Amino acid sequence: MQEGETSAEPMGTFLHPARQPHRLPQSISPQRTLAKGLIAHRWLWQPLFAFGLSRLVILLVIYLAAVPIPDNPLVAGYHLRADALWLDALGSRWDSGFYLNIAQEGYHYFGPGVEFPSVAFFPLLPLLMKGIAPLFGGDLLVSGIVISNLALLLSAILLYRLVTQEFDEPTAGRSVWYLLIFPTAFFGSAIYSESLFLLAAIGAFYSARRNAWAWALLCGLLGTATRFVGITLLPTLLLLWWQQRRHPDPALRAPRWAWVTPMGAALGLLGYMAFLGWRFGDPLAFVHASAVWQRSPQPLWEMVQSLFVPPAGGWATALPVAAFDLNPWIDALFSAAALLVALFVLAQRRWAEALFVLSGLLIPLNSGLWASQRRYVWVLFPLFILLARWGKSLPFDRVINALFLTLLAYFTLLYANWYWVA
Repeated sequence: MQEGETSAEPMGTFLHPARQPHRLPQSISPQRTLAKGLIAHRWLWQPLFAFGLSRLVILLVIYLAAVPIPDNPLVAGYHLRADALWLDALGSRWDSGFYLNIAQEGYHYFGPGVEFPSVAFFPLLPLLMKGIAPLFGGDLLVSGIVISNLALLLSAILLYRLVTQEFDEPTAGRSVWYLLIFPTAFFGSAIYSESLFLLAAIGAFYSARRNAWAWALLCGLLGTATRFVGITLLPTLLLLWWQQRRHPDPALRAPRWAWVTPMGAALGLLGYMAFLGWRFGDPLAFVHASAVWQRSPQPLWEMVQSLFVPPAGGWATALPVAAFDLNPWIDALFSAAALLVALFVLAQRRWAEALFVLSGLLIPLNSGLWASQRRYVWVLFPLFILLARWGKSLPFDRVINALFLTLLAYFTLLYANWYWVA
């Protein structure tokens, strides 16, 4: 190039590949790699973090409540792990004793020495407890707590993935968090069947949405083997199949054979009934045994009327000194709040979710007893999805967090010290 001439190629133009200088690949920092990994696996670590934090709150409340709050003097409580505070609180309260007894001795029906027949409790949880107990030296209490917490963690992960199929990840995160801090969410870590049922129900929805109908059938079967309200999964799965059959994309359309999924899901209940018929000669033993707890079919309006039956001495005398049972009113309030949210789900034409929630509400509400309704409401997970969508509003999110966490701490404190919660 002569002096004064300029290059025809602008600065920065790439050289011919053969004349390119060798360049080392730019290194990626470990921090950047970790950040990318966390983002990609948010479906795992975010539910895991929420699970750990919410369980830490529950364990902390149990620890702090042990000394200043005495056990309920009106209940003949027992302590299977007096030397292990957390294991004792989560493994030896109320219905936990039935599951432990079933896993250890089998079922009991009416007969000598049987005041409360254990056939009212469905078999999946005690079967799993007995199955994995050898991993913990035969300790059924530890195996029961491990099963409940593992099922709850898997439920949280599946719920996160289910919500992200249709909504964004912040909504999924709030759904999981609201579920885990609900006022009765401590039952998910105790030897109760709530966690297993949550896993079965969320798994059924998740599998159906992904067109994995064999898995949906299995989840439905496990749900009906876990508790009676599992029958709500039968019409729900049928509706999910019908919706998937009408999908505009043929590749995502449910196969014709999948209509049998709800029928197969009923095998959990039918199998338990067959066992009861063989063992006790009464396939409906679980229904008849529930009468011992004063559960018998009763119209909802009669249950509502029972709330207003005047206590001894009349309301004017009882109200100032709180001389009446407040628990039915608390359960009724939880049921009413859940029903209100369920109606919003229905108004948004989310038919399968609304069917699951409304049937899951109405079956217990027609049992003739208000007791435990606040616990039964907790497993109706579509409610938390809608609350999470509303939680995009920061004031609403703060109210939910404050209300749920306060009541969770209060109810956990009562439960740990043998005061009736649900």
